[in-house]
Amino acid sequence: MAWDEWERLKADAGSRSSSRMQLNKVPSEGGGGGQQGDLKADQQDLAAVGDSAFKLFTDLGRYGRDAWSSSQTAAKDLTTQEFELGGALDTVQDRWEKSLTTLLDACAHISNHMDFTKKAHAGDEYYIASAVSSIATLDKGFDEGTKR
Repeated sequence: MAWDEWERLKADAGSRSSSRMQLNKVPSEGGGGGQQGDLKADQQDLAAVGDSAFKLFTDLGRYGRDAWSSSQTAAKDLTTQEFELGGALDTVQDRWEKSLTTLLDACAHISNHMDFTKKAHAGDEYYIASAVSSIATLDKGFDEGTKR
């Protein structure tokens, strides 16, 4: 792309948009539908996610390996009798174990993270509200500065 072409494209883009920077947000006059700030999670939400992850971790740990012993016995018997299905069953059992371990790790991570997040962000609602207020004030200042 030649320099002249780049300058022409920049000028075209500049003429199509407003002359000031605008953040991607719902206009303060309203519009946009729905409530402003509809994405939120309170302590109960975090606790529910953490509890569900812990319950899944517990149940999978308790019942996820119920078929392991019988599957291993069947795989060994089938292999001894020279059935290829024995090796296939052993492979399936091995993949199940790896998948189960991965899922257990993920559940534990989610549960622990929700507990940590709940403790780390207790009382943050005040700070978030003041930060949003500060951003609105700053944005208003930029708007007033461009009107001069």
